[in-house]
Amino acid sequence: MTSGSELAGKVALVTGGARNIGRAICRALAAGGAAVMVNARTSRREAEETVALIGSAAAFCIADITDPPQVSSLIKQTVSRFGRLDILVNNAAVRPDAPFESMAFDEWRKVMSIVLDGAFLCTQACLPHMVEAGGGTVINIGGLTGHRGASGRAHVVTAKAGLAGMTKALALDLASKHITVNCVVPGTIGSERGQPHPAGRHSIPPIGRRGEPEEVAAMVRMLCGPDARYITGQSIHVNGGGYLP
Repeated sequence: MTSGSELAGKVALVTGGARNIGRAICRALAAGGAAVMVNARTSRREAEETVALIGSAAAFCIADITDPPQVSSLIKQTVSRFGRLDILVNNAAVRPDAPFESMAFDEWRKVMSIVLDGAFLCTQACLPHMVEAGGGTVINIGGLTGHRGASGRAHVVTAKAGLAGMTKALALDLASKHITVNCVVPGTIGSERGQPHPAGRHSIPPIGRRGEPEEVAAMVRMLCGPDARYITGQSIHVNGGGYLP
């Protein structure tokens, strides 16, 4: 992992940061010099492990980002612990499979709530602190299925497509406040997601291998740094050529 200090003095909050791509993002931002609050809903052990990998520049907070009071507490704890808030990474998501004709409405709502409601609540709660800091960065972690579709995942496809739309809208709304908003879209990444995938969904891309969580995290880190202040409202794909928009 590349070391540096381009994010020195910055504070980042990463939702769903306890494992997989979220953990890689936390470590990458910390390697850039940022202090990091690792959020998880239930994965306390994994969150503790992520903090241990980073050291004193990190802390964790267990909170359900679909619940407004818990989001408010999460933001307050982050600012109380580190003194400010400059970067938000909306990474929390679930990726269940279900045929549309038998998909339960509760499952549909759960996916929408975590991906879209969570991003809405966290971004809105972070906004005053970013404005106070003179600017900030919001990174939404999208999904390839939100751009090319997938069978058996109407809820996930819809939620991730909505996140790409939210990125564009917020980029325009927040530009005058010097807050950039971008969406990083991972392709086929070699991480444990906790869900089986139908055969063929994650074929090897043209580059000849699956990506690593650290490669997604490197893009997030770059977009949070000083060299990316003119990039906003974009969906940036990290997929080894597996999808060419």
